[in-house]
Amino acid sequence: MASRTLLATACCLVVLLLLTLGGALVEAHSAPWVPHRKAAPRRSLSTTANAPESGSPDGYATENATTFDVRSFGAAGDGKTDDTAAFKNAWAQACSSAQPAAVLVPAGKSYLLKETSLSGPCKSRVTFRLEGTLVAPEDKSGWGKPGSLPRWIIFRGVDGLTVTGEGAMDGRGASSWKNSCRTNHAMPCTVAPSALTFASCDRLAVDGITLLNAPQIHLWVERCRDATLSGLTIASPGDSPENDGIHVARSDGVRILGARIGAGDDCLSVATGTANLYATWIECGPGHGISVGSLGRGNSRAEVSNVTVDGAHLSGTLFGARIKTWQGGSGYARGIRFLNMAMDRVRNPIVIDQSYCTTTDPSKPSACDHQQSQSSAVEVSDVVFGNITGTTVTRDAIRLHCSEAVPCRDVVLRDVHLRARKRGEKNAATSSCENALLGEATNVSPVPCSSAPLKKDLVTLGSEDDV
Repeated sequence: MASRTLLATACCLVVLLLLTLGGALVEAHSAPWVPHRKAAPRRSLSTTANAPESGSPDGYATENATTFDVRSFGAAGDGKTDDTAAFKNAWAQACSSAQPAAVLVPAGKSYLLKETSLSGPCKSRVTFRLEGTLVAPEDKSGWGKPGSLPRWIIFRGVDGLTVTGEGAMDGRGASSWKNSCRTNHAMPCTVAPSALTFASCDRLAVDGITLLNAPQIHLWVERCRDATLSGLTIASPGDSPENDGIHVARSDGVRILGARIGAGDDCLSVATGTANLYATWIECGPGHGISVGSLGRGNSRAEVSNVTVDGAHLSGTLFGARIKTWQGGSGYARGIRFLNMAMDRVRNPIVIDQSYCTTTDPSKPSACDHQQSQSSAVEVSDVVFGNITGTTVTRDAIRLHCSEAVPCRDVVLRDVHLRARKRGEKNAATSSCENALLGEATNVSPVPCSSAPLKKDLVTLGSEDDV
């Protein structure tokens, strides 16, 4: 009898355990975003060549690579001595190695670097193992060649590069922010250095590193193919000017798999020439949200296609999911997906703005006035905003303000629920539109703008081709 009672009790416990696990799995599956988790450090797999001390705990390599420790090339690691030459020499040795190689930046030290260019092509795959901290000098005057954009650290033309580790890069951008014309209108408008740039680097992997206080853009991906950015932490004050987190331009096949970003401008900006970008597990705030654009500036042609943001949490940002284009431009932005996003106290959660304009000199806002009369624009089409929920601190939760010359087409709003943070009828969230052709509006609150007719309605009237 006792054995039957014990068996019955055990069965009940098993059933309860299965029900609990099943509920947890269902809850996890339905979550609109996944919190960022920093990637675990990789294991040491081989001994190190050129280590400063035999058997040193810092002397290890990744994936059976020969390791070149920057200390072996004279890096002081005191945060004051210029270690630029040591890093360049270590890179030159690793890049010329016939076997897979790694440049090791040991933990527990700070390395002062000035403008640093680490170029390929390399003879074999190279890993840049960042465990310590890189710091930029306070004074960055004279950086960059005339007519070019200044860069702090740039990897150029390296195929199969991996940058990984639990270290950090501190751009020490406070002096640049203070001297920006957007902060101080008495100062001349100049371009501050981006912190970390990858140019023409195919099969790129960047994992686990931290970027702090960039003078302008933190991480810039330019003309790269097949790049994966994962487990990144990016942090700057919310009032740091023109201070994007991740900026992608003229690249194909970029994947962003987990990033916690706080910045003074866009957390993620997708610029012209970008195709097949996928981003997930993005935490954004402070900042200006996640943006495609700006596109078409100076009557230029822009091309962006197949961009998906699937899973993001935005907190206290100026914008949420945004597409911004200049009037007078040409080209297209199409196949854009903003999915499974949670908005918390976002000022403008959903925005398409085809009259975007920002002046080089913010003390002269009238320079944007002519934009309203342009007869061309970048065509925005095939855009989906799906499963977007949360709160806005202004009433204008959805703004689809498109060009009269080139209206937005096939814009889909599906399962969107946004409400004003302040309760009350006078604070109720609204939705406004200009020249936006909706392809679908299903289960949307606030109710989609009445000034934007659905595509099917126009086809019925015979005023629009069925395209």
